[in-house]
Amino acid sequence: MIPDLARDLAVTGIGAATTGADPTAFLRQRKLRKFMGLQDDMAVTAAAQALQSAGITGSLGDRCGLYMAVGYIPFETADINRLLDASLEDGRFSMRRFAVDGFGAINPLLTFRVLPNMPAFHVSLNFDLQGPYCVSYPGAGQFYAALEEAFAALQSGAIDMALVGAVADQENGLVEHHFSRLAPPVHPSRLSNAAAFLVVERHADSIRRGAPARATLVDYRFEYAPADPFEGAPASECLARDGVCLNDPRHLGPVSLASALAHTSAARLTHALQTSDGFRAASAWEVA
Repeated sequence: MIPDLARDLAVTGIGAATTGADPTAFLRQRKLRKFMGLQDDMAVTAAAQALQSAGITGSLGDRCGLYMAVGYIPFETADINRLLDASLEDGRFSMRRFAVDGFGAINPLLTFRVLPNMPAFHVSLNFDLQGPYCVSYPGAGQFYAALEEAFAALQSGAIDMALVGAVADQENGLVEHHFSRLAPPVHPSRLSNAAAFLVVERHADSIRRGAPARATLVDYRFEYAPADPFEGAPASECLARDGVCLNDPRHLGPVSLASALAHTSAARLTHALQTSDGFRAASAWEVA
């Protein structure tokens, strides 16, 4: 059953990107490229592809909202080692050394490239998106939370279009270390970098624009109950195409659902998940 919040909506654009994405052609100010990290490159490229597939050009303005989930903060092992080595005194971490020498041992632009809010900044800047926004972090359950925010804004009339997406830079030392500590752990070989975006509109607006629906929500459930991640039920995720379970062996975190919609050739896609931090969600989509 589809809740009132999600009725009469259509996905009119879908885009995806991964490692090697080059957003240069979509940048309003190319000199800002030096502030962009991998997650920013992927997010801008995927958003651009989604807008192109929806037939949308020009500035998005204040009637378009941005709703995103961003994966765990990335940091390369070499940068961590430089930071740590410059912060040691007599073999132990020193806050004084960290403040005086440590932070200066790494590229000062690095912090701009790893923060969770930076992909949203670059997307909004380069497509002149000035409407409401929501940025959440860092798992697959949070993507559903972003969807809910977009649905609510569209149904209330606060916006006419929602750009809903996710990005995860996971092939790096810090994120790999995090997933190695989980029970059960996620092997680094399963972690992939990815971004995907959806353009969501009211059906009436998409028909008026002459934009065909690329995916339509036909079933939906989203619940949250606070849970102790160390005591709750184990996390699970199931993706099925035309009723056949074909879970992606990669671990895409918050990008999993949007990426599946971007790459599926099936007529019907279903997705269900349960997270250790209390999210339970399921959705079914008819794909054009």
